[in-house]
Amino acid sequence: MGTLFRIKLYAPDAATAEHAFRAAFDRVASLDDTLSDYKPASELNRICKSAVGRPVKVSGDLLRVLIASEQLAAETGGEFDITLGPVIHLWRQARKDGRVPDTAELARASANCGYRKLHVDPVASTVELDDAGMELDVGGIAKGYAADEALKVLGRLGIQSALVAASGDLAFSNAPPGRPGWSIGIDSFDRANAPFTRVLHLSNAAVSTSGDTEQHLDAGGKRYSHIVDPKTDVGLTKGITVTIVARHGIEADGLATAVSVIGATRGMQFIDSKPGVAALIVKPGANGPEVLESSRFHSLTSNSL
Repeated sequence: MGTLFRIKLYAPDAATAEHAFRAAFDRVASLDDTLSDYKPASELNRICKSAVGRPVKVSGDLLRVLIASEQLAAETGGEFDITLGPVIHLWRQARKDGRVPDTAELARASANCGYRKLHVDPVASTVELDDAGMELDVGGIAKGYAADEALKVLGRLGIQSALVAASGDLAFSNAPPGRPGWSIGIDSFDRANAPFTRVLHLSNAAVSTSGDTEQHLDAGGKRYSHIVDPKTDVGLTKGITVTIVARHGIEADGLATAVSVIGATRGMQFIDSKPGVAALIVKPGANGPEVLESSRFHSLTSNSL
């Protein structure tokens, strides 16, 4: 899925740990074959060709990710949109070339996008696309799902305490032995020279962070994020960083992407409307970074440095 996965777990012996690691990473590899838009032969890419104008049966994994994606698209009025693949691919190439995509190219790509052009039937387990040329990109939600699934594999093998990390997406089960939870450091950039300004101790939860720190394009005096606004087809230039805490990785991952597009004010209102979800948003301010915490996030903070 274009990133690295890392797993930490607690096991009674080395043999059990090795077996658990292998099983979990095998599950992630299988999901990579299903959900990655980087692989031409992935199931995700195959249905973009085979499901145009007709419903096509899909696997349970792909179906679950598409259902969650379309639900979030509907909740945000399209500000989360996995049909943005053609536009995202232009921006991906733009980061390599060091230039902003051509306006005409973006317009042509955008004509093949739109979440209402994707039709998912949960009962029949089918997917249908309206237009040829549509490309799906589930990079804003699939890594969280894969982390969830890896944890399920570990749990079935008797591993009760584990953490799965996929870039900025973390999912974890029970707390490490003798500890109150997994210690998750959050760098909110509101204090100089402080590696982590907040530390959360969490178990059976997920944390996802989205921002432009690692993936971006600097051009024309602007920094363009790898996250693209479906309404403008342009990489975000807001400079905000969004951290979401939720029960499951698929939820935290998708919401972190969505709120990045929605923006700090409406994004925080959206998060406060969702039970069991917390958010920390950092945005540029006149006197330096401004930090916004949802009420639930504030209650999670166990330590302020």
